[in-house]
Amino acid sequence: MSYRVEKHGELIPSDTRTTISTRYKAITKAINAEFWDSRSDSAHSFYVGSYGRGTAINTSDVDILVELPEDEYNCHNVYKGNGQSRLLQAVRESILNTYPRSDVRADGQVVKIAFSDGMKFEILPAFATYGWNGIIYKYPDTNMGGNWRSTNPKAEQDAMRDKNKSSNGLLFDTCKHMRFIRDNYFKSYHLSGIVIDSFVYSAIKDWRWTPPEDSSSAAEPGVYEKILYDYYLYNLRFSNTINAPGSNDSVSISSSKDCLGKVLYKMCE
Repeated sequence: MSYRVEKHGELIPSDTRTTISTRYKAITKAINAEFWDSRSDSAHSFYVGSYGRGTAINTSDVDILVELPEDEYNCHNVYKGNGQSRLLQAVRESILNTYPRSDVRADGQVVKIAFSDGMKFEILPAFATYGWNGIIYKYPDTNMGGNWRSTNPKAEQDAMRDKNKSSNGLLFDTCKHMRFIRDNYFKSYHLSGIVIDSFVYSAIKDWRWTPPEDSSSAAEPGVYEKILYDYYLYNLRFSNTINAPGSNDSVSISSSKDCLGKVLYKMCE
């Protein structure tokens, strides 16, 4: 059996994508009604995480960032005793108005919704600020008494899309295939989506799917996968961080490194 990367390999079915879109709009509309006095089901929100970067293969977690008004930040930032937790609870209550029978809970930095069909959403409330690399989003972290963290998901998404285009789709196909190997052969291990995407973005270099008219220059089967594994051995095996695409944020790989090596080795078999 071959574990090579395939073109347009692992895809989320269209009916599942329709369900995701319907729930995304319902969640967005509920939050907009509560915080923006708006009936829009699309404003102030966008997909983030693996689904937002275009590299997801399942719906175990669909991540959404919802932007809230700056007044909400000012209000919760002055609270003594974890205003971040109060903010997450306020977002949770707004979602319960739409999904009163679902399991909706605040957890660390997000509000999680677990649907009866197994699909899970994670909602990250955030506040937009402007930095040198575009819009940066502040978001609450309820751990250790509460604080604010920052993320730049749009820079990551733009970088991933550009690299995927230049690689003729090889970037996304590789990221999805690595998730498939992880989920089917190493389910008991931890390997986060952002580590997979950051690794492939860095390791892929100038590799790309060869257009049909240039098929004579195609590499032998398995060469590409071996290059990825060698990159891991020489660049990450003794490292604890990797830079995220676009944002260049430092991503910890400590808990994912073991599984990352196993997945890459499996792809070389």
